[in-house]
Amino acid sequence: MDSEDDMLDAYDMYSGDDDDYNSGGTDDDNNDSDVDNYNGLVEETVDDSAIIASLRSQINYAVLKEEDIRRQQKDVIGQVSLVLSLSYVEASILLLHYHWVVSKVHDEWFADEERVRRTVGILEGPVVPTPRSRELTCGICFDSYPLEEIVSVSCGHPFCATCWTGYISTTINDGPGCLMLKCPDPSCPAAIGQDMIDKLASKEDKEKYCRYFLRSFVEDNREMKWCPAPGCEHAIEFAAGSGSYDVLCLCSNSFCWNCAEEAHRPVDCETVAKWILKNSAESENMNWILANSKPCPRCKRPIEKNHGCMHMTCTPPCKHEFCWLCLNTWTEHGERTGGFYACNRYEAAKQEGLYDEAEKRREMAKNSLERYTHYYERWASNQLSRKKAMGDLQKMQSEKLGKLSDIQCTPESQLKFIPEAWLQIIECRRVLKWTYAYGYYLSDNSKRPFFEYLQGEAESGLERLHQCVEKELETFQNAEGPTNEFNHFRTKLTGLTSITKTYFENLVKALENGLADVDSQAASSKSTNSKSSSKTKGGGKGKGSSKNGGSSRNPDDN
Repeated sequence: MDSEDDMLDAYDMYSGDDDDYNSGGTDDDNNDSDVDNYNGLVEETVDDSAIIASLRSQINYAVLKEEDIRRQQKDVIGQVSLVLSLSYVEASILLLHYHWVVSKVHDEWFADEERVRRTVGILEGPVVPTPRSRELTCGICFDSYPLEEIVSVSCGHPFCATCWTGYISTTINDGPGCLMLKCPDPSCPAAIGQDMIDKLASKEDKEKYCRYFLRSFVEDNREMKWCPAPGCEHAIEFAAGSGSYDVLCLCSNSFCWNCAEEAHRPVDCETVAKWILKNSAESENMNWILANSKPCPRCKRPIEKNHGCMHMTCTPPCKHEFCWLCLNTWTEHGERTGGFYACNRYEAAKQEGLYDEAEKRREMAKNSLERYTHYYERWASNQLSRKKAMGDLQKMQSEKLGKLSDIQCTPESQLKFIPEAWLQIIECRRVLKWTYAYGYYLSDNSKRPFFEYLQGEAESGLERLHQCVEKELETFQNAEGPTNEFNHFRTKLTGLTSITKTYFENLVKALENGLADVDSQAASSKSTNSKSSSKTKGGGKGKGSSKNGGSSRNPDDN
């Protein structure tokens, strides 16, 4: 796409606002008003920046670039440094130890400052006496050096600059553990801060340390996560407890903040995990083998029957010949047992119930496989359709929109309804794809008809929209000049976009509520039946009863 921000802004219109998928359905009058409102927007000059600002204020997450993360990190360190009257480096060491949780730092520090200093390694003074000689012995290489060539941290243990550099470089190359670096003296708890890294490490090691330092701020933060897209260096800051976990990064990758899988609203993370595991597991291969093959009676290898004849021959080196139906040796077969295409022994044994258990197992495996295949094919089909729609949108924005603007003599700003339709298709394909995973794991059969009705309505509306923007638009793209029908097409496409959005809002709302409407209807039905039953039982004590206590009988009772 031409601009990732354009994709984000348009996507926010449909998925960023948590209320979009919780607003319920709208009637035809509302859809008509949506079309009228859109036409009004086309004719008026709209302040896009105000709309974008309004939309961004409604989403429950923020995408952070590297400079944003560094700024937040510095602000947190500065805050702790100011409150606790510590240096910037000491505040950094303290926050690293407590995983960047400012409240935890404050609680622990004010509860027992001395204990925290000992634990973290922020010493108030040296633990070794101040040397009076002009030379000191390095604690690593044991060579003597002038005082100006000896370096130490707050503890005062003396080491030469060369040994410090080697020690720091080795630790940094070992990984993020370098962030908790301590004095080289094994018995010393003194922490080594970023000032020593800047002073003694090589340029390459400094860059590695800075990357580890920055990543720790995100990875230790419960409200932040890195975008899982390959090569993306953006982080997502999420407002917990605010509804949907679906987020969209600036790299155009949409994913679930909670489980880091692709965005899957309205299906919960547990269902997605089970579905992905099932798609990748060997269980379906075993189901296929069980449903479509039988084991060779001699070597037990599974064999698939690919011809009409019941005479089976196992592959070398086994080469065992047997009957497909009864699995007995073929030499015992002949015309008296049914010949090549039947087996009287099998039919007789089946009537006696000898093969019922094996057949049941095979039939169950076949039904299970067919059911899984039904849902998986539709899941995968919508995934492919979504990818193609994303490609079509990119091609539309980069190539076709400008050409259409020239042909129809319409500014591109008034053709936004076309990319918006594609964005709606992309979002709806994603939702529809995951509804098939939902349907596969839907165990309450009483809810299945309602689920399939909602799914069918949504899918039907989506197909109409997709066909309109994919097929009918070609007429105007290939036209030689502007046509009056284009305005009708714009109204139709805008209306279909709005209606399809409503269909999917209803579908998502119902699934997120666990199809509660079915439960409420069942409860209402039970209540009605209960009331009618109580009225029937109380009929003998009502107006129809006789004064002497005898019940009045309905003539039809006879």
